Amino acid sequence: MVSQLEDCPMKKLIVLAAAATALMTSACVTVIDGDSDWSWHGEGAQAFDGARDECRQRGDEHSTAFVTCMADKGWVRS
Repeated sequence: MVSQLEDCPMKKLIVLAAAATALMTSACVTVIDGDSDWSWHGEGAQAFDGARDECRQRGDEHSTAFVTCMADKGWVRS
C-alpha cells in the first residue's frame, strides 16, 4: 500500500516548504527600539516584554544586573 504523501507530489512540496519556513524563521534576529542610539538585539531570545519585566525586578534598566539578566535571556544592547 502506497502512503498518501508518496502519492501526491504537491503534498511533498507543501511539507518541504513548511519545514524550510520553520528553519529559516528560527534564526531570526529581533531588534527592539531600532530608532534609538541603544537598541536591544535578540536571536532566539525569550519574549522581550517578559524578559524586561523579570529583569526590572533585579535593577533599573541602566544597572549591570539588568543588562546581565537580559543577556541571560538572549538580549544584548548595542
